[in-house]
Order: sequence, then C-alpha cells, then structure tokens
Amino acid sequence: MAVTPVGNPYVESSDLVANYPGASEALAERIDIVGVNPFANAAARDAAIPSPVQGQMCSLNDDNKGYRYDGSAWVLFSGAGPANFTNTATGTYSSGGDSFKFLTFTGSGDLIVDRAGFADILVIGGGAGGGNVHAGGGGAGGTLAANNVYLPSGTLTVIVGAGGAGGPANIDTRPAGANGITSRLNNYYGVGGGGGSGSYGGSGGSGVGHSGGSGGGGAGNYVSNGGSGVSDQGNSGGQGTTATNLGGGGGGGSSAIGGNASAGLAGVGGAGSASNITGASVTRSGGGGGGTVGGTPGAGGSGIGGAGTNDNTTGGSGTVNTGSGGGGGGYASGNGAAGGAGSSGVVIIRVVV
Repeated sequence: MAVTPVGNPYVESSDLVANYPGASEALAERIDIVGVNPFANAAARDAAIPSPVQGQMCSLNDDNKGYRYDGSAWVLFSGAGPANFTNTATGTYSSGGDSFKFLTFTGSGDLIVDRAGFADILVIGGGAGGGNVHAGGGGAGGTLAANNVYLPSGTLTVIVGAGGAGGPANIDTRPAGANGITSRLNNYYGVGGGGGSGSYGGSGGSGVGHSGGSGGGGAGNYVSNGGSGVSDQGNSGGQGTTATNLGGGGGGGSSAIGGNASAGLAGVGGAGSASNITGASVTRSGGGGGGTVGGTPGAGGSGIGGAGTNDNTTGGSGTVNTGSGGGGGGYASGNGAAGGAGSSGVVIIRVVV
C-alpha cells in the first residue's frame, strides 16, 4: 500500500495510482520517498519521520536548505557528495562525527578520482633559498587551503614543487637564493616562494628580496625591502638594514610577514600556518631567517624555516615537505656563507568516507 507523504505539497501517491492505473504502486512509493518534504526545523522532521530510509529527502524552513538521508544521517544535499580516490590512503581518522581518509603527496604523481565530488585540499609550493652574505631569508611557498572544492573524475595531475637552492658563496656576485617551484593539484596552485636577496643579488641588483608565494627578505648592505607575497597565499619578506652588523630581513611566511632587520639583529622568518587536514595539527610554510655579519642571526619562522647565520656557516634549510624558506647566509671572511635551501612543498587531499 502506498505511503502517505509526510510533507505537503504534491499529490499523494495513492491518488496517482488511482488516476493513472499504468503507474505502478512501487513507483508511486518511490516518488513519496524522494519528494522534497518541507518541515519547520529538524525537530519537526525527526518527529514526522522517525525511521527514514536511504535516499529520502526533505527541506527545512529554518535554514532554507535541502537534506538527504544517507542511510545513517541527514546530510546537506548539494547535488554531489564527497569525492573518492582509489590511491592507497596515507591515513584515516574520525572527527566531529565524520570519518575521513587523506592522501599526502611528497613528490609529484597522479590522483585517481573514481567518483567526482567534493574534497578538502592543501597545496603548498616549494620554499625559496636564502641569499649569500648578510642576506635575506627565503620566502615560504604559497599555501592554498580550501574546503569543499570540486574534483572531477579521472586522473588528476599532482606536482609537488621543489625548494629553491640557497645562493652560493661568492663574494664577487653575492647571489640571491633561488625561487621555489610552484605546486599543483589539477587546477589548484600553491606558488613557489621568493628567493632571499644576496647583498648584490637582489631583484634588479638592489638587494630587494624576490617575490613569490611569500617574498624573500631584503639584504643587509642596502636598506632594502623584502619581496612581495601572493594575496591569500603568503606574505612579504622583511627589510634589510645597513646599521651595525648589516642584517638581512626574514623571508615571509604563510601567516606573517618576515621580520625587519635592525642594528645587530637580522630579521626572523615569518610564521607559518597550522592545518589539521591529516587529523593532527601540523604547521608548515615558515619563512627563512636573515643572515648577518657577527650580529644575531634571524630564527626561522615557526621553527620550520631555516635559520640565518652570522659567520661563514651555510644558512639552515627549511624543514622537508613544509614549503619553508632557507636561512640567509652570514659573513665573516672570504666568500662568506651560502644561503640555506628552501624545502619542497606538499599536496594533501582529504575526503569524507
């Protein structure tokens, strides 16, 4: 016998059967289930439908949204559900009543999506290298963190950007660090970080840090600005100084600008950003610290960017697969110190299961 709809506003299935004998009662019952029934709120719905069946739909007047019963709970109906990938998951966890699986790419590859739908993603570009000789720290790779992005079915390209090399020790050219390489998931990008300036090797030879996802720090033989960052992905690098001990600015981080250098003190790297996309809070994309001549070198941002140096020791490298910048090289004699290398980026995809 046909089920009487619990909402309004369509003709009851029993009337459809009576008026159209060619329609089966089973079809009429299916119409009852998938017809969108309006309720004042969730409490009214649950009272009227104490035992919903999978595929049943309704709308709520209090939020003006549609819902579908997935067999265990009412979920927001968007026309598409969670995406699914067939790659072996890196891990799984539950949070807030949902179960997730995630896939971490630490190198380039392919994401195989067998069901189009929505996913959460984190795409971080490669961090940049620090410069040579009282130099700026490297900028962090740009961070793109987005929820409920639509992934089409098929084989999607994943590129994990490499970190940029530090500026080599060379007193004649005092080069900047190399920019990081951009990371990519299909049509989503995390821009590579901008290199920290060497004291001769900045943008235009003026000691200005290079631009990127986050900008590199300016060098210490000019009052030189840091490079600019990409809006919503990173921040600018810090300014160098010609004051006592010549310090480079810190590279920009994903959540803060690089620190400016001051007398006797190089700039610290800009702070990174924390993400719990893998079920645990992990901070990535810190800027590299600036280098100096005998003063206090700049620390790396959030402890993951490479630290600068104040002698002929090579600047510190960014922590692997965080997209963090390398530290600026210091100076004591001769060719001075090379800049530290930026770290490679990372791409992470999370879906509801």
